[in-house]
Amino acid sequence: MTAILFLVLVACFILGMPIAFSLGVASVATLQFGSNLPMTLAAQRLFTGADSFPLMAIPFFMLAGELMEWGGISRRLFDFAHALVGFVYGGLAMVAVVAAMFFAGISGAAAADTAAVGAVSIPAMIRKGYKKGFAAAVQAAGGSIGVIIPPSIPMIIFGVVGGVSIGKMFMGGFIPGAIIGGGLMLSSYFLAKRAGYEKEEFLGFKEIVRTFFGALWALLMPIIILGGILGGIFTPTEAAVVAALYGMIVGFFIYRELKLKDLPRIFAKAAISTSTVMLLIATASIFGWIITAERVPQNVAAYLVTLTESRAVLYGLILICLLVVGTFMETSASLIILTPVFLPVAVKFGIDPVHFGVVMVTALAIGMLTPPLGICLFISCNIANIQLSEIIRFILPFLIIMIGLLLLITYIPALVMFIPNTFA
Repeated sequence: MTAILFLVLVACFILGMPIAFSLGVASVATLQFGSNLPMTLAAQRLFTGADSFPLMAIPFFMLAGELMEWGGISRRLFDFAHALVGFVYGGLAMVAVVAAMFFAGISGAAAADTAAVGAVSIPAMIRKGYKKGFAAAVQAAGGSIGVIIPPSIPMIIFGVVGGVSIGKMFMGGFIPGAIIGGGLMLSSYFLAKRAGYEKEEFLGFKEIVRTFFGALWALLMPIIILGGILGGIFTPTEAAVVAALYGMIVGFFIYRELKLKDLPRIFAKAAISTSTVMLLIATASIFGWIITAERVPQNVAAYLVTLTESRAVLYGLILICLLVVGTFMETSASLIILTPVFLPVAVKFGIDPVHFGVVMVTALAIGMLTPPLGICLFISCNIANIQLSEIIRFILPFLIIMIGLLLLITYIPALVMFIPNTFA
């Protein structure tokens, strides 16, 4: 069964079939030609794979991100970040990272983060003389933080697939997200100074206060969401509903940039994004059931044990695999396929599931900056109106920094586990 499963899956990839359909076709072919099980099992697993209360958070976080983007949130966050750090070398680049970190606390998706903030930040950097490739690279790197800082849709998927607390996963993403954001800002400073980009003028404390109050309602959203989860007021799924409702109230009645005529397009975009992820989860549930029934995770664990008995070496091997897979496979698909394989191995070696989940999501997020997939790269290139070849040399320093910080949070678990251990 396993041979048929992976041979058909690879064949589908070679043919360029979308990942969700590839997983479904491979699974159905395995049931048909490699087992005596009834085909009705496929339909059953499709339904049960998507029939999960925690997964209801995904459509509501998607909707919340769309509402806040259409409601003028990204522009206000950019203005506030500009007032805070725009006056140092590489200030606008740092602004792009800070604004992306703020928006990450709203959207939960790297692509949405990159598109929403990049639409404002990339043209602003280009107008100030930044090279298009550099401006696009900074925003792509900043946007990838969108899946590390909570709320995070990939963390929800990992929690559901691995049976790990989503609330603890969210808590664990705080410090790594802040560390990586700080590393990207520091890199932007030195790279901009070396390139000779001019500093912006300090806008003054009055402007900081003005833009802060302008962005206040946007800044309160992640505080309300995460505060409610940490305080036990609501679950992550209920927090997603609160986020969507909050985004609608702010957009209609406070910022007044949302119009009734915008709602059909907003709901349609959120529905399309959600359906893509949910179809992937549904088809991957059949795939995951087959590899579990075939004892693939146990076999992988046994093989890795023969290679090493060191937890540090094991973690290194898994990270290499994740970084490679992340270059050609979408984050959600990678999590659904690889979590049942690697999580039991990690637990066997005494690695905390929450720590492993945050590290796994972070490693796969780096794949959003590497071709041939590189979703954040393509979005930034589209906004900057450049070819992919023009961004590659500018993204390399940020990739090196992010991989270095990934190793830091991997081998110093306290950076991930401090907040979950303190509040849980």
